[in-house]
Amino acid sequence: MSKQLKPVAGHLASAGAYTIFAFNIIICKEIADAGAVSPLALFTFRALGATVLFWLCSLAIPHEKVERKDFKYIVIASVLGLLIPQMTFLSAITITTTIDTSILTSLSPVVTMIIAAIFLKEPITWKKAGGVILAFVGVLFLIFNSLSISSGTVSKTSPVGIALMLLNSFSFALYLGIFRPLISKYHVFTFMKWMFLVSLLIALPISWHDIRSIDTACLDINIISRILYLIIFATFIAYWLIPIGQKNIRPTLVSMYSYLQPILGVLISIVIGMDVLTWQKIVSVVAVFSGVVLVNNSRAAKRAG
Repeated sequence: MSKQLKPVAGHLASAGAYTIFAFNIIICKEIADAGAVSPLALFTFRALGATVLFWLCSLAIPHEKVERKDFKYIVIASVLGLLIPQMTFLSAITITTTIDTSILTSLSPVVTMIIAAIFLKEPITWKKAGGVILAFVGVLFLIFNSLSISSGTVSKTSPVGIALMLLNSFSFALYLGIFRPLISKYHVFTFMKWMFLVSLLIALPISWHDIRSIDTACLDINIISRILYLIIFATFIAYWLIPIGQKNIRPTLVSMYSYLQPILGVLISIVIGMDVLTWQKIVSVVAVFSGVVLVNNSRAAKRAG
């Protein structure tokens, strides 16, 4: 891939992954509300499905040997990028309101910017910091002026839910901010097949009781189809796209595409007639994308290219 096309691929991959994650929030909440599958069992199913798919895909590329010294870092990346974020998110959505989940998730780019500055020495310029803050304010303005996002089955957020979502944002921000050099070293399929295998080996023993306790009578076609969506799209495809974004654009830019989630939520609500387009929503969307443009054009981003 030419040097000019790499940033384009990174932006498209990150946008695609977080678009999938936007639907992931809704579907995970539906599965959680049904009470058929516990968060731990659901993560194990996702890890199992993605492990099989990534190992099969790796057969289509030349064999790539992972250096022994890198396996310990892959284990850490698996815990920070898969196990902790997925488990905390799946557990938190049952005890947090949708609006609080959206707000707490929006902290991720801010945390990622700080972590990338510490570990990757990615400079925090005024333009970059201003872009992150502008987009963050735009998302908050959007959330608080959106009727569709404020609705939900949970009426009050638990302090435990807040703690879990903060841990979720911090853990995934660490993954985005630290492991870009390691991810750039290997093919996406090679890296992800080991990531998910490690996560599966960790999750399987501790989730075995939950898996055996699943009430199969509750697993109707709607629940099964949603689980398949999570495995194929929200796990396999999304986690294939994220490393492509990490390879080609800076960690802060990758994480800023998480702001697509509330925007898409509002757009979907408008299309299906559950919400209306207002000037507040237009201002919010403009602020978010202006923030992304500022970060993309900052001195740090140009230096990375």
